[in-house]
This record gives sequence, C-alpha cells and structure tokens, in this order.
Amino acid sequence: MSRRAARNIRDLTQTTTGHQTEERSDDLDAQFEGIVDGLRRDVRRLRTQLERFARTYEKRAETQAARARLEPDDVTQRARRRLRQLRLVVTHIESSTSYLLGSGVAPTHEEKDEAHEVAQRVLDSLEAERERLYRDVHDGPAQALANAIFEIEYLERITERAPAEVGKPLRTELARLKTQFRGSLDAVRAMIYDLRPPVLSDLGLAGAIRDYASEYQARYGMTVSCQLEAAETGLGPQQELAVYRVMQEALQNVHKHANATLVRLSWERNAARWRLSCQDDGQGFDLVKAARLRRSVGLFAMRERAELIGGTLQIQSAPGQGTTVTLALPVADIDTARG
Repeated sequence: MSRRAARNIRDLTQTTTGHQTEERSDDLDAQFEGIVDGLRRDVRRLRTQLERFARTYEKRAETQAARARLEPDDVTQRARRRLRQLRLVVTHIESSTSYLLGSGVAPTHEEKDEAHEVAQRVLDSLEAERERLYRDVHDGPAQALANAIFEIEYLERITERAPAEVGKPLRTELARLKTQFRGSLDAVRAMIYDLRPPVLSDLGLAGAIRDYASEYQARYGMTVSCQLEAAETGLGPQQELAVYRVMQEALQNVHKHANATLVRLSWERNAARWRLSCQDDGQGFDLVKAARLRRSVGLFAMRERAELIGGTLQIQSAPGQGTTVTLALPVADIDTARG
C-alpha cells in the first residue's frame, strides 16, 4: 500500500471518530475515493513491476544458462514457471481488488479459476511443508530421544553393580533424565501425529476427525464429543483437508489456552452453507483484547485456511463462557470444488 493510501485511511479513521460525522459525509466520500484510487494505483504499479522483473529475470536466466553451458531451455523453463505463478498471484490480487473496491464487475470464470489455482498452490505448499517436517522430526529428534532413553536404561543396569554410595545417586540422576527424555519424546510424538497426512481417502472426513479426537482424548484427558454424520460431506478433497487442519488447530488452541474439560465437534449443511463447529467449556477470552494484541498465530492460521477455500471463520467467546469456532463454506463453492 502506498504512503498516500495509508495516510488517507488514517485520516478517514480520525474523521469517523469525530462528533460531526454526518456533516462531513462529503469529505468522507472524497477520502474514501482517495483510498480506492490509491489502492488501484498500487495494484497497477505491482503489475508494472512484475512485468519489468519478468523481462529482467528471463534475460538473466538465459545468461546464466550460457555461462553454465546448460541448455537454455532448462533454465528458462524453470524461470517461466516461476513467473507464471507470480502472474497468477497478481491476477488474483487485481480481480479481488476490483471486485472489493466496487468496480461493479464480478470476477469472470477465468479469474475465478485463476484464483482457485493460486489457493490450490498455497494449500499444496502448506501440506508439502508439513509432510517434510513430519519426516524430519520422525527421523531426527524422535529417533534421537528414543535412542537416548535406551542408553539411559543400559546405564541404569550397569550402575546396579556399583557400590551403593556411588550407584544410588547415579541411578537417581539417570531416572530423572529418563523422565525428562520420555516427556520430550511424548511431546515430539504428539507433534508427529499432528503433522502426519490424514487418511481422508480411507476414513472420510468424519472418520479422520473421530480418529484424531480419540488420540486427542487419550493424550490430554479431555472429553471430545463428535456429532458428525458419516455420510459424504459434499466437500472437495482440498476443502476436506483444509477443514481437517482447521479442526486440528482449533483443538490445539483448546488444549493450550482454554482450560476446558469438554469439547463438542459438530457439522451441519443447509441450502446455503456447510458448517463445522468446535465448542469448548473452557475459560474463554476477550475477543477485543485478543485482536488488539494480535498474538494468536493459531487463529490467524485457521482464518487463512478458511479464506483459501472460500470459507469464513467465526469465533465467539467471552471470559468464563467458553469458545466456539465455526468454519462456514458456501454450498456454491462446495459444488464448484467437487466439479
């Protein structure tokens, strides 16, 4: 956003907090138009910079290929793939901005397809990163901790032969270390379980959520009530995966912050929307303060995933009244994703 657009937004905010809002309606309209014009200029500038970058990037790619004595097509093809991705993102921004700023023209089918492709790429990247972390943590820290525990148990057996004045304090220290390592291994295994790809194709969304809820109950000693129909949700594969990840994050937030004893998971579908709700009986929180502090990465991640699949995330909470997180998807978007 340009400095002028940011300044216009600040001025608009200051004006609307005054005592003579109605008398300044003309001024507000003018300021709003200034904001809109500024945003449009920003988007056009972004497109211009992208095209300039594209020309430079292709020239450098060809030059590097020549220096490295590689086939130009190999390097330039990779460069062009990256540029296509960048152009998709900018096109998505342009169409979304035009629609949101009241151009009066809804996104075309082509623009919607491009926006869907951008969202698809983002979701695929997120899942690929989770899978990489899953493998790295499983083969690295988890294995190292398990080996350390085996070594400690071996040392414990050796100290049994040592004199009491030496063996007893050693066994006490080894027992303390083993307890710490086991706690760390449990935490790492919980992380691995959260990172692993869900078996949605085998269990379906309802089955995968129930499977996770069962593990969650055993891990944290919290009751999870699942009111989920086993029938098909009508969601597309990427939507089901995003819904599953939102549910995971919602349950993790309950564990970390809610101090709850009961969580209810439910979903419903009517003519307009499909909804998944996660409701807990915990301590709740002040939504205004939380928004002001902007410390909840989990809530931001859930909202971001919801938006990527065309949905919305609603959070209802108050101190002492628990929290309800609701993910909603328009039925029209569901049918599009399936088709």
